[in-house]
Amino acid sequence: MSSFSRFAEYVSAHAEQLAAEVVETVMRKMQFYISENEQQSTFNMYVQLLSFFGESLLKPERDEMPAAVIDWSKKNAAKQVAAGGAVSEIVIRYPLTRSTFNDLLTRISIDLGLSQQETAHVIKQIDGILDVSLNETIFAFEEYSDRLQRETQQELAKLSAPIVPVKDDIVILPLIGKIDMDRADYILDYIVPQLADRGVTHVISDYSGVYAIDEQIAAALGKIGNTLRLMGIRVIVAGLRPDLAQSIVNSGLDMKKMESYATVKQALKNLS
Repeated sequence: MSSFSRFAEYVSAHAEQLAAEVVETVMRKMQFYISENEQQSTFNMYVQLLSFFGESLLKPERDEMPAAVIDWSKKNAAKQVAAGGAVSEIVIRYPLTRSTFNDLLTRISIDLGLSQQETAHVIKQIDGILDVSLNETIFAFEEYSDRLQRETQQELAKLSAPIVPVKDDIVILPLIGKIDMDRADYILDYIVPQLADRGVTHVISDYSGVYAIDEQIAAALGKIGNTLRLMGIRVIVAGLRPDLAQSIVNSGLDMKKMESYATVKQALKNLS
């Protein structure tokens, strides 16, 4: 049996021992604490990684990554996103992890009499596996971050445009914060259909809580107003500050065609 084959079989046979050594070394050198559950998860992943690694050296045609490595990488990313952490906090661990694996496998290579060329091949192979794990972590982090951002924007959109019933057919639509295209789209796609389903005949759009809109958003809000009017709903604007009114004018909307009041109280009084 060649020294290279002995090396591959040794790694596969001693995967648990080697995995434990990697976990202990990385934790000691980085001087950070992880829970016992995280240690066990990392250990289990390294066991499968090393078993796969040993087999892949004997069977170069086996190029699929073990599911445990992919799953562990994605879970790491998901946990980091949930904690509000940066992906750099994960990435920074990889150089030490890579160095630990390289030192460990180089030591075994020397003990088993591998040539320099064989040792170089071993290091290249393990680096490739770790690169895949790192890439999966980053891709998953970006995916989970984007998903969380979309969900957060949707929640903010709901909070920024609640429907406040006044009477059966009259509602106030308080617009709150900075209105962007996501929120404008949410109003058009979700709020407008609700108004139609409720049989609303009057909507008071309250702008007193809006601190900024640009001309594009003003045009989008104008489109929402026109949509409501086409549905037979009377739209009344309240609480427009001069700067917001100027943005609406700059967007090309005709303020003269808008029924507007300084306050919601005045608008309600006019409807009573």
